[in-house]
Amino acid sequence: MSLTTTYDPQNIFAQIIRGDAPCYKLYEDDDVLAFLDLFPQSFGHTLVIPKRSAACNILDVDSEALARVIKVVQKLTRAIVAELEPDGVQVAQFNGAPAGQTVFHIHMHIVPRYAGEGLGIHAAGKADPAELEKLQARLLQRIATQA
Repeated sequence: MSLTTTYDPQNIFAQIIRGDAPCYKLYEDDDVLAFLDLFPQSFGHTLVIPKRSAACNILDVDSEALARVIKVVQKLTRAIVAELEPDGVQVAQFNGAPAGQTVFHIHMHIVPRYAGEGLGIHAAGKADPAELEKLQARLLQRIATQA
């Protein structure tokens, strides 16, 4: 997929937004949705997406939607760092397959980083659903107390 790919309304994130596919939701408002990554690079890997923008990447998205996404990224990064106490945190956004993008709906990654662990490979393995549910509950509690 190139940087000029036409948006596919059947991509997995569009399905999640419509409620056609499940997710471990951490945040939702009228414009933004955030959920745990099913194929995490590290414990707590979270994805944040605009709900109303049919954009494949940063070149397609309108600046207002992007601003709303980054505001949620900052809020959730604070909650993730407070709850999970990583040694670092990576916030990333990829554009086009050669850059590492695998889902062609603009999204941002919040990836907690822990000393002694490598950077991890995306889609290396699917997370345990029971562990994701526990993590979701922890993070939702933290987010609620920071509101």
